[in-house]
Order: sequence, then C-alpha cells, then structure tokens
Amino acid sequence: MSSSSSDPSLATEAPQAAVTSERKLNRDLQEQLAKPYLARAMAAVDPSHPEGSKGRDTKGMSVLQQHAAFFDRNGDGVIYPWETFQSLRAIGLGSPSAFGTSILLHLVLTYPTQPGWMPSPLLSIHIKNIHRGKHGSDSETYDTEGRFEPAKFDAIFSKFGKTRPNALSEDEINAMLKYNRNMYDFLGWAAANLEWKLLHKVAKDNEGFLQREIVRGAFDGSLFERLQESKKST
Repeated sequence: MSSSSSDPSLATEAPQAAVTSERKLNRDLQEQLAKPYLARAMAAVDPSHPEGSKGRDTKGMSVLQQHAAFFDRNGDGVIYPWETFQSLRAIGLGSPSAFGTSILLHLVLTYPTQPGWMPSPLLSIHIKNIHRGKHGSDSETYDTEGRFEPAKFDAIFSKFGKTRPNALSEDEINAMLKYNRNMYDFLGWAAANLEWKLLHKVAKDNEGFLQREIVRGAFDGSLFERLQESKKST
C-alpha cells in the first residue's frame, strides 16, 4: 500500500485526491538508490546506474551542461545555430526538422544564456549559463541550477509508465506532457512538447517505446553520442 496506517506522514496517496493514486511514486526508491532525494551535479543516476554513465568524462560540467555540450561541435563553450543543425542531423533528424528546430531553440535560449545584456546577432547559446534557459511544465528532473534529481526522474516512470514499468509509449508521453503543464505557461508547454516528441522520433524502439535508459541518456547527453556513432556505422 502507498499509505501507512501506522504513520500517515509517510503516505503517498490521499483518499480525497484520486490523482495521487493514479500517478504513483516509488516508495522503495531509497532502498534501490543511495540518497535519491539528493540532486546530483554531474551524474545522471538511477538504480541501474548509481554512478551515472560510467567511463564518461563530465569535464566538471553539470548534467544539464553535459546535455547541451553535445551541440557544441567545436568545444568552445558556445553553440551556434549551424552547430545545433549539424548535431540534430548527426542523431538522425531530417534536414527540414533539424533546421526549424535549430532556429526555434536559438531564438528562445540565446538571450537568457548571454553573459551580458547585449543580445547575440548570431543567436549564440552559452553553455555556462544554460541553466538560465530551463523552462517550466517539465518533469523537473533538472533543478534550477542544472543538477539531476533522481527522484523526479524515477517519478516519470512510476507515474506514467503504465504499459511497461521502465518505458513510455507515445500515449504515455502525451499524458505526461498534459499533466506536467503549469498554468498559463505556454512557452513551457511548447518546449516540453518539442523536446519529448523529438526524443521519441529519434530514439523510440521498434515497438514505439522510449526505454528508461534512453531517457536517462538524453538527460546527460550520452544518448546523443551513442546515436551519432550508430548513424556513422550505418
């Protein structure tokens, strides 16, 4: 049971709030992963990967910065639209989608990530300030400083992985996007929808599911590296 008659302060379901029963939490997460409540600065951890992506050089970057760094093709800490286009093409997105997505991302993220008040005429994105571009209506797996929240990541699957416990179908992704919406946060709704739909497009399995490990790899960017290598070999 999700509630405890002996200690109601530990209950994760409220009888008068049906939604708490519909979207369950993993009450055993602390037994599966050390300190799941502790946001990790440089590692995207879960019970199967308690140390994050093994053997990967984080270069001292936050998990959100690692995610963004894949799009920095020359490694100078600044991402330009043509680099994002090249990166999206490298992971399997078609040219029209890659072009449109690149322009949209840079229009939204360029100004918040600038080091000063002046906008960039080239729509550059600065990785060191990427946390400023975090939007609402998301899973909250990234905190506001770009750390990785293991409990929030786990909740994606405990709440919405109804068909399979460690995967999401397209319908389940749509349900998650709907229920994660913050009121009147139209930009956040659009951004979350774009991110998850693109991820599903390039990384779904043969049955149309996004596997848990695929999603975890998207958060720290290791998935993009694997997709790029797989495209090179085909």
